[in-house]
Amino acid sequence: MLSLPDTVDVHAKAAAAKARLSRTPARLIVSAMLAGMWIGVGDVLMWSTAGPLHAAGHPLEKLIAGSVFAAALTIVVFAGSELATSAMMILPLGALRRSISWLRATGVLLAIFFSNMLGAFVFAWVMIQTGVLAHGPAGEYAAEALAGKIDHTPAELFWRGVMCNVLVCVAIWAAARLKSEAGKAIIIFWAVLAFIASGFEHVVANMTTFAIGLFTGGDVTWADFGTNMTFVGLGNLVGGAVVIGLAYAFVAGKVRRDDASAGGPVEAAEAILEDAPAR
Repeated sequence: MLSLPDTVDVHAKAAAAKARLSRTPARLIVSAMLAGMWIGVGDVLMWSTAGPLHAAGHPLEKLIAGSVFAAALTIVVFAGSELATSAMMILPLGALRRSISWLRATGVLLAIFFSNMLGAFVFAWVMIQTGVLAHGPAGEYAAEALAGKIDHTPAELFWRGVMCNVLVCVAIWAAARLKSEAGKAIIIFWAVLAFIASGFEHVVANMTTFAIGLFTGGDVTWADFGTNMTFVGLGNLVGGAVVIGLAYAFVAGKVRRDDASAGGPVEAAEAILEDAPAR
């Protein structure tokens, strides 16, 4: 397992890799669109499997919903794509370690965010064409989930967003420390289960939820969508960048230049990142 200082450096190298990818905008856009789609797959999987339990008022509804939605982040990490919520931790760490500038980190994050949105909207349109959510418990569950998100106050959306990305980013943080692929999958599973079952808010997951409502003429407006994106997005940013990223960077301490020049776990991880897919 990597030490905390080495883990900060690994994420800083990942931030530099994202910045390099942004030099070819089409590749960054497609990679982030894929992440938006994979998170949307998690939404549909959750509605389809937990929908009947929700309709029946079954107490295991949230447990099942969280368990199956974990597939979404697992696919994002292992298949390789650019997700805004994990980038909210990784890019600030890169700026803090000076592998990229703060301006560059902001630009790349915004590009990933809106490309996630584009992927989510395309995926939502395709799901409408399939008709899988048109009837039955899955569609009803999706509609009720959307109504609940609209009813939340801005403060509730913000703090639910904070807690969501604390859990998402601690999964990404911890996974980087582990060498075992099985271990990475396990920590992702538990973190995602925790945020879904607790009712926290993930800005990219909400993109698909709102897109389906907007496309089907549901009781939702673009103003509702903008409010959700703003407050959940800001909450996710605080949870990922501050609570996990900056907090662990503080705990890890200053960069150890002597260790970095001597070679070791960081250099090995950097070599891996050069060939690894984005996340």
